[in-house]
Amino acid sequence: MSIFSSLQHVQTLDELILWGGYALLFAIVFAETGLFAGFFLPGDSLLITAGLIAASGKLDISLVIATLCCGAILGDSTGYFIGTRLQRAFFKKNETLFFRKEHVEKTERFYEKHGSKAVFLARFVPVVRSFTTTLAGVAAMPYPVFLFYSVTGASTWVLCFTLIGYFLATIFPDLVDYVHYIILAGIVIILISALRHLSKKT
Repeated sequence: MSIFSSLQHVQTLDELILWGGYALLFAIVFAETGLFAGFFLPGDSLLITAGLIAASGKLDISLVIATLCCGAILGDSTGYFIGTRLQRAFFKKNETLFFRKEHVEKTERFYEKHGSKAVFLARFVPVVRSFTTTLAGVAAMPYPVFLFYSVTGASTWVLCFTLIGYFLATIFPDLVDYVHYIILAGIVIILISALRHLSKKT
């Protein structure tokens, strides 16, 4: 009960990170690719916010980066091995909260266009990164090749976004006080991009 009562006071992403610490950072990034939860988990904004918090001294930047990298790489491998076990039938199931055919089709087109490099590139594309690793398993990509692109992609993604937040807060210390507005701006940008994408389809 104490966990739920403490969660009642968590209202923003930075407060959630401070509440859950490194374990929460690992779990969210792992779930985003390993458990196909990229639709509603924060992803990029999580990394930037973690960097902002680390700059304030409340988290260690080295541990933040190591934790996020481990979560991303292990999540990738989990998604890959799910793909090798379930094969193509996995993508033919009925739509649910986590599985929408349009997202799978978008991922397949992305994978076909970029080949094995899709595992690296998809790390920077929301939604697509939630399915690409499983699709790589379905397509029977050799695991050493997959692991190479997974490690390099995850490490580059984590370093880029986490250090952006860290160095911005280091250069502009007062920026940490406006983290809520930064996250809100990021959400607005994502929503605008999504609406533009949908308008092109209609």
